[in-house]
Amino acid sequence: MFKVVLVEDDPMVLEVNKQFVERVPGFEIIGTASNGTEGAERVRELQPHLVILDIYMPGQSGVELLQQIRTEQLDVDAMIITAANDIPTIQRMLHQGAVDYIMKPFKFERVKEALENYRMMKERLNKDVKMSQADLDQLLRVKHQMPTAGIPLATGVDMELPKGLQELTMKQVMLFLIQKKKPLSAEEVAEGVGLARVTARRYLEYLEKSKRVKLDLEYGGIGRPVNRYVWVAET
Repeated sequence: MFKVVLVEDDPMVLEVNKQFVERVPGFEIIGTASNGTEGAERVRELQPHLVILDIYMPGQSGVELLQQIRTEQLDVDAMIITAANDIPTIQRMLHQGAVDYIMKPFKFERVKEALENYRMMKERLNKDVKMSQADLDQLLRVKHQMPTAGIPLATGVDMELPKGLQELTMKQVMLFLIQKKKPLSAEEVAEGVGLARVTARRYLEYLEKSKRVKLDLEYGGIGRPVNRYVWVAET
C-alpha cells in the first residue's frame, strides 16, 4: 500500500483529489495540508511514499515546497496537480524530480494512469534483485511514456528521437506550441522555451516531418518568407 499526502489549498479540489486517489487500488491517503509549510510538516511527520501537491498556495508555494523537500533530502516522491501551465514552472518541477505533472481541470482517468505508472515503477525498483540493462530500459520507457503536463501519448514523445534531440526539450517545445495555439516562428519558440534559434528549428523540423506541426509560410515585405509552425496533433 502506497501512502500519500495531499497538499492543496482549495477544499473542493482537495476532496476531489482524495476521492480520485482512493479509487485507485494500492494507494492510501494518510494526511492532507492546505499550504506548503503544512505540507513539509506532514511529509516529515508521516513519511509518505508520495506527496501530491498544488503550485499556487498561500504562504509557501508548491515550487518552494518541492525545493525544500529536495534540500532536506526527504525520501518521498512528488506528483503535481495544478493550474500552472507556464513553461518555467513545468521545467522547474520536472528538474526537481516530479514523477508526473497534471493540469487542472483533469479527469479521473488521467490521475489513475499516473498512479498506476508510479506503482509499476516503484514495484520494479523495490525488487531485491540486480537489474539487467533490458529491465532498466523497459522501466525507463514506462517512466518516459507517462503523459507529462497534459501531453498524451498520441503526440509521440515516447518515440525514439533522432540523435541530438532530448526528450525533455521536445516536451517543452510541444507544450509551448500547444499553449500558444497559433503559428510561431523558430525565433519565437526559441525565446519562449529558452533555446538557441538553430536548436529550436531542429525540434520544429522534426515535429513537422512527423506531422505533429504544420508549416505555414508568411509572406510580407522584402526578402524570404518566414517559416511558422502551428500545432496540429490532437491533444
